[in-house]
Amino acid sequence: MGQEVDQQEFSRADRTAHREKVRRCLDVFALMLRQSHFEAEDPMTGLEIEFNLVDGEGRPALKNAEALEAIANPDFQTELGQFNLEINVAPRRLGTGGITDFEADLRASLNDAEERASQVGAHLVMIGILPTLEAGHLAPGTISPNPRYRLLSDQILDARGEDIAISIAGVERLETTADSIMPEAACTSTQLHTQVSPEDFASYWNASQAIAGIQLAVGANSPYLLGLDLWAETRIPLFEQATDTRSEELKAQGVRPRVWFGERWITSIFDLFEENVRYFPALLPITDDEDPLAVLEAGGTPGLHELRLHNGTIYRWNRPIYDVVDGRPHLRVENRVLAAGPTVADTMANAAFYFGLTRALAEHERPLWSQMSFSAAEENFHVAARDGIEAQVYWPGIGQVSATELVLRRLLPLAREGLERWGADPAESARLLGIIEARCSTGRNGACWFRERVQAHEAAGADRAEALRSTLLEYRDRMHSNEPVHTWPS
Repeated sequence: MGQEVDQQEFSRADRTAHREKVRRCLDVFALMLRQSHFEAEDPMTGLEIEFNLVDGEGRPALKNAEALEAIANPDFQTELGQFNLEINVAPRRLGTGGITDFEADLRASLNDAEERASQVGAHLVMIGILPTLEAGHLAPGTISPNPRYRLLSDQILDARGEDIAISIAGVERLETTADSIMPEAACTSTQLHTQVSPEDFASYWNASQAIAGIQLAVGANSPYLLGLDLWAETRIPLFEQATDTRSEELKAQGVRPRVWFGERWITSIFDLFEENVRYFPALLPITDDEDPLAVLEAGGTPGLHELRLHNGTIYRWNRPIYDVVDGRPHLRVENRVLAAGPTVADTMANAAFYFGLTRALAEHERPLWSQMSFSAAEENFHVAARDGIEAQVYWPGIGQVSATELVLRRLLPLAREGLERWGADPAESARLLGIIEARCSTGRNGACWFRERVQAHEAAGADRAEALRSTLLEYRDRMHSNEPVHTWPS
């Protein structure tokens, strides 16, 4: 939902007109896939990171508007909650120096943003769920003032017809309800973008789906929500439930959720857009004046505005993206699996592992997805979200195996091979993949470290709230050190 929205109410006629326009856009998109030239000869990669804002005591700071004004950098923008911000790092190629440039730009931007935001009493924290959030922070009154967020919340609640139920059984158990989508704001993620050709899209998306569970296992960083120790990556079940438009009856009927892993391997990007149109009613039936077929026939590039807006309200963990830059269309896989943080170094290690591994798997002579059921990939995803670095996953040719052993013995060599194909600097690849290797060897990622420190504070006599706050302050200090989380003392 990356655009401004003015319209606040929709009639039946609006919805009918919008459905027709979305289907027309889908037809034109199919035509473009057959006839148009998509920009992909020298593909770009991209990176977005969502942040939490805290005050000097580690509690949520509802100051994203003030922080954004102080930061004064167009790469930063608001997110759903008043305690959220997001940075869009300039896209670049992964060839020699690309990863280094990503890391340097990100660190410089964050250091500058932290210095400026601190002047208004807000500090940036990269973590999947802010552990000091309380129920009052996830109320409608803390939604960012941009009308698009309120509108989206209202549309989801109206479609559902009742309050949102959150039920997560982990180490401890959470049962609560919400009368807005604000629990979604608790989920702050890292989003990785890979530009691909129409011919290669299915291979990259299938590869991304196949390794999603492995990404979660090694990168889990969201163990606490509302004071409770839940999953290693609690962000996954929370996000799935916080934007669910289905009543219990619709769930029982098998209606698909809007936060969706999917249900099959694909052969074309069209499969995903077609499913989105076929299965999901529009949440924001806003219709543009563009005639996409007329634009295409005149030699232009249609924006396909309705199709893109609709696609933006269906939250696949690996989302298909159609975009237009400088009048040229391109396609991207948006990987939305990872939590934010803990450090820039950890973030870039996660990115290097993903970019390298997906390329190696996408170009492998025998596709992994021809050897593995889609349901096995989905089960890996949720098992890894629950168990983190201790997860046992399924892998073709091996069977059940610990995620860490799989990464160390089989996947890291593939990731190195894939980064080499991208043209990445070998020294940078070795440094960043070395962080993933060390996490697996030590069995420690962000979720592990945070749990260990909270337990240590509780053993010393602190109550849970104080243990979470004290640990978060330690986390924030170490985040700025940029030392990878597996090196942090417990």
